[in-house]
Amino acid sequence: MVSGYTAIADADTTAKALGREMPVSPKFAREVAGMIRGMKVETARQALEDVIDKKRAVPLKRYNKRVSHKPGVGPGRYPVKAAKAILGVLNSAVSNAEYKGLNVDNMAIATISVARGRVIPGHMPRAHGRATQWNQETVNLEIIIEEVE
Repeated sequence: MVSGYTAIADADTTAKALGREMPVSPKFAREVAGMIRGMKVETARQALEDVIDKKRAVPLKRYNKRVSHKPGVGPGRYPVKAAKAILGVLNSAVSNAEYKGLNVDNMAIATISVARGRVIPGHMPRAHGRATQWNQETVNLEIIIEEVE
């Protein structure tokens, strides 16, 4: 049986959550995931809420040509849609941990992975009877949180 997760985790000390085909930019989802990777759960939640409120910028490591610098970050942006999607999956993992009876205060993000999902095809009408592709990219998110000392 295939579990759908990329990492193998101990069921007694971890909790997992998946987000399938979320309508988010894969580039921004990858950058936000890199920002919170390894953080404690409460710290990651606060960081994501700060991005949603545009108080904290996400540093862009990869796709940062012609991107203006943000205070204390360097080249960065405020990907609100990606932060909301990742926060939803993180909250789901926390709920799964509470259901298992784990101590959420001592949990950190062990694995967070972003993979491109299915592309939903679309088009936008243009002049002279032509059309341009206007596709919606999707993302598959996976979060595994584990207890730390």
